[in-house]
Amino acid sequence: MKNKLINNTHKKNSVQGLHSAVIQIENSDTLDIFGVNNENIDFFEKNLPLKIYQKGNQLTIQGNKKNIDILRSSISKTISEKKMKKKVDKNTNLMQENLKMYISNDVRNINITKTVKLDVIGKSKLQNTYLEILQKKQIVFAVGPAGTGKTFLAVAAAVSQLLEKKFDRIILSRPAVEAGEKLGFLPGDLKEKVDPYLRPLYDSLYDLVPSDIALRKIQSSEIEIAPLAFMRGRTLNNSFVILDEAQNATHNQIKMFLTRCGKNSRMVVTGDPSQTDLNRRSDSGLLRSIKILADIKGVSVINFGQKDIVRDEMVTKIINAYDSYDNQIKDLFDQKK
Repeated sequence: MKNKLINNTHKKNSVQGLHSAVIQIENSDTLDIFGVNNENIDFFEKNLPLKIYQKGNQLTIQGNKKNIDILRSSISKTISEKKMKKKVDKNTNLMQENLKMYISNDVRNINITKTVKLDVIGKSKLQNTYLEILQKKQIVFAVGPAGTGKTFLAVAAAVSQLLEKKFDRIILSRPAVEAGEKLGFLPGDLKEKVDPYLRPLYDSLYDLVPSDIALRKIQSSEIEIAPLAFMRGRTLNNSFVILDEAQNATHNQIKMFLTRCGKNSRMVVTGDPSQTDLNRRSDSGLLRSIKILADIKGVSVINFGQKDIVRDEMVTKIINAYDSYDNQIKDLFDQKK
């Protein structure tokens, strides 16, 4: 079900250039947004130069437009995370944490990417920049560790822009590279063999679009999910195209993928260079492609880091531990040379 964060009015007051906005909160969300005994509303006014009036489920906000947008986005993010049933420590006030995040990151241009089920907002300054770039650039590379939202935000942008009719279809693709189990030994026909490799793309899609709507769009070819090998020989017009796990694609495969770009199309390439499943890491074409194309107008590169990880805190700890181990091994080999 889509978040119903309703902006009834957003007027500019001629006095001192102030703006006013009215936000209606659903009954099920009022406690999370207002807090116990309206403690969050007091928190809003202490941390932002805004005047806030609450009546029933309605907030009337007066102040600078940027600060109103920060508060509106923090509210929308809190509702989205609640809908996704994000696990939060019981002692954490999610609404207050989200507001502090937006204030500390100084997010100037807040992007709310609307899908059928969720209003998706960047959870870091760089994620917000990524969502903005996904609205503008023709070719986008997004690289970084697991959990930084590379794929999920790209799929959210694709769904949003499909709903806005900016594109006729979405194409989601991955290299079908074996990670310890050969394709030929898996049961079933070709589709059944490659579907496990594409499952994470289905998962992201179903987080954003109800399964019945997603299936209808897949059947009508408005949404296509296919292995990278299926892209060869095609010209993709009026399409939002995503290549996920691109660290498992060779230089020639990424070149083949990008040259499928047709008129009014957007292509996004995501991957984590440290997690290639190719036999030799040097076979990966992701970083080489970025180096070749980064200076072309219309191409943008987003480099996510550990501070952008939005999965469970344990993911960050795991990545840090592996990075530390890899550095120790590298130093050991360097000393032996």
